This record gives sequence, structure tokens and C-alpha cells, in this order.
Amino acid sequence: MNERRHSEEHGRWIRAQGWGRRGFLQVGALAGLGLTMGDVFRMRARADAKHYESKEGKAKSVIHIFLPGGLAQQESFDPKPYAPVEYRGPLGTVKTKLDGVLFGQHLARTAQVADKLAVIRSMTHGEAAHERGTHNMFTGYRPSPALQYPSMGSVVSHELGPRRNLPPYVCIPGVPNEFAGSGFLSSSHGPFAVGSDPADKGFKVRDLVMPGGMTVERFEKRKSMLAAVDAHFRALEKSDALDAMDSFYQRAYALISSREAREAFDLASEPDSLKEGYGRNAAGMRMLLARRLVEAGVRMVSLTYGGWDHHDNIASGIGDQLPKFDQAFAALIDDLSGRGLLDSTLVVVSSEFGRTPKINATAGRDHWPKVFSIAMAGGGVRRGVVHGSSDATASEPDDKPVSVQDLATTIYHQMGIVADKELMAPGNRPIEIVADGEVLKDLVG
Repeated sequence: MNERRHSEEHGRWIRAQGWGRRGFLQVGALAGLGLTMGDVFRMRARADAKHYESKEGKAKSVIHIFLPGGLAQQESFDPKPYAPVEYRGPLGTVKTKLDGVLFGQHLARTAQVADKLAVIRSMTHGEAAHERGTHNMFTGYRPSPALQYPSMGSVVSHELGPRRNLPPYVCIPGVPNEFAGSGFLSSSHGPFAVGSDPADKGFKVRDLVMPGGMTVERFEKRKSMLAAVDAHFRALEKSDALDAMDSFYQRAYALISSREAREAFDLASEPDSLKEGYGRNAAGMRMLLARRLVEAGVRMVSLTYGGWDHHDNIASGIGDQLPKFDQAFAALIDDLSGRGLLDSTLVVVSSEFGRTPKINATAGRDHWPKVFSIAMAGGGVRRGVVHGSSDATASEPDDKPVSVQDLATTIYHQMGIVADKELMAPGNRPIEIVADGEVLKDLVG
């Protein structure tokens, strides 16, 4: 009763000041209350950690490398050296460590780690527009005007939660598209965006910097103030958004005050030799940061690199970008392997679709979702295999077609998430995490 009276008195005083919930984010606003909830938050975090850790699968983390625009399968993971020149294209091939398996000429370093990869050459879906294809690859669903589906990263956040005071889902350098968000799930499961490019000079993650003039003591009071009035405002404004914001702020406080988080994002601590190995460019530094994040405990890192919509002069477009990807990706695989992290980290390279079988009139290739390639490594996936195939001109799957649902289901399976589990969408509508997908047992069995 005394606690209730105490809360009501504070509520009346709060209203008298004309403050809303946002006002309590101002440092020092309620310092005189002497209230602290730090121990409660820590106990809750430990309990959550035990619950979530019990659900993990072989892959403790995922690095999703998305190449926006539509990477041409013919110039990357599925060249057709014996096809007529108008299908084969202008670039050559390189041998890999796998007998009889060739990659495009600009994947020479990746060819040397092919024995650690699983390449799928038979991905297929029916969406030829960038937005719709991207939606497929980030959510495992075709777009729907009736429902906004959550991204795989947000589902991972929802199902597995944070670990070691780090965001469960991080995007590098920023949220890449509207389909990378939380969809119908609470916004508290949205991605943490790094915000700037790790390749930039003086790279810093803004939200990990303590505000000017802020001491640790004042920061702790700020956190306690918000917790002290949560119940009051929740009673006034029954809203899921408040719960989401409460979770958001708790995680933000934990992040800013976490030594682990600051160290995870600190690329300056990496030796110059390793940076040179990855490449001091967008591809290299983004992948190096991704490795640091999963090593520290982030569950899903989604990073983008380049632009692959090569309707014109594909030889030049691929030649400008793919060598940097090649160096960084091969370095990432070797780095993860050398640190003993590859078995527990699932790396996925994808794009929203592939490119047309035939070179067009402007020496490029157009959109083609009927068949394209992706690459995977680690996280319990078999090594040194090619799954499925395309036909002689890379026009359609010839063997073992793989749907977007199959891919998403397999990723979730490796993380210990049941893909056909139902989540509640608006209107108490049960929606499966993925509908009608199958685990690719040839890859993970």
C-alpha cells in the first residue's frame, strides 16, 4: 500500500511539472528520488539469458552478406564456360579447390576456400522486381498488402533474445531496406544500425558514446528514473508501443554502459595486417566488423555491400566490385575458421535474384529470379559441396530447386528456431515464422 501511495504521489508531482514520459530521459530530472532498478534489470537479464541459450542450435550466430541489385550467377558462383558466348558472357573462370567446380574469374580467393563452402546453384522464386525479391530474401515470405512480415533478424531477436549486453540483431552500415525491420513483431526487435561505414576514417558507433558531460553516476540515475515512472505511464497509456520503448531503452542503457559492446565495435583494436588482409574498403571493414560482433555475442549481423544491378556493361561493373568482395569474403571465412568460430557461425551470401541468361544489347544482364546462386559456410552446414544446379544456360533449375522458404527454414533450423512455430500478428492472427519450407537435409544432415 505504501508503495502504491508513493507511486501515486510521484504521478501527481510528475503531472504538475507538465512532463511526459519522454521528459524523464533528461539527465537529472528525478535524481532526488534516489530510486534504483539496476539489480532488478540484471536479474531479469540473467533469467532471460538462461531461457534463450537453451534454444540455441548449431549456429550461435549468423552473418548475412546481402549484395543488393541482383548478383549475376554466371559471373560469380555458376559460370557457364561451354555455353554460347551470348550466354557465357565476357568474363572467364577460375578453378576451385573442388574437383570440376569453377567460379567466375573475380572470385579467385573465394575459390581457395571453396572446400569450406556450400554453394546453392538452384535458388528460385518468382519476383523480378527489386523490392519484392528483397522482401523474399529478408523475410522468407512473398510480399503481402495485408501484413508486414518481420525480417529474419527480428525473428532471431524475438526467439533468442540478446546475449552479453549486445543487440541480438545488427545491421552494417545501416538498415538496408524497409524489409529488414520487425514487421508485425514489437519494434523492440528491430535492428541496431551501426549508422556509419566501418571503412570511414575515425569510424565510431554514435549510440555507444556517452553524451557530453555525462558521468557514469548520472547515467545510472537516468536509467533508474525512467524505470521509476514506467508503471505510472503504462497505466495512463495502455500501449504496446510503450512496452517496446521500455525494452528499447533498457537495451540502449545496457549497450552504452557495456564494456563488451564498446570493445565489439572497436575496429581500431584489430592489427593492421588483418585489416590489410580483409581490405581497407567497404567490403573488408564491414566483414571484419561482422566477425568482431559475432565473436562478441551478436546473434545476427546483416551487412550489405555494393550495387549489382548491372543492366549495362556487366564486365566493368563486376570488375569494379567483385574483387573487393572476393578478398574480404575469403578473409572472413579463413578468419572465422582460424579462431574456431566457423562451426558456430553461419555465413550466408545472397542477393534478391540473379540475372538473365543472355547478355543484352547494352552488354549487361537484366533481372532473373528463376534461378540464381547463393553461398553458405559454417554453422553446421556441410563443407565443400554444391547443392543443386542450373541448366546449360543458367535459365532455370536443373536439379534440386531451392525456394526462399527452404533457405529460411534451414537457417532457422541451424539456429535452433522451429520455422513453423506460429507468432501472433495483429488481430490475434497466428502466422508461421516460415510457411511451407523444408530443411535442406543434404546440406545440414
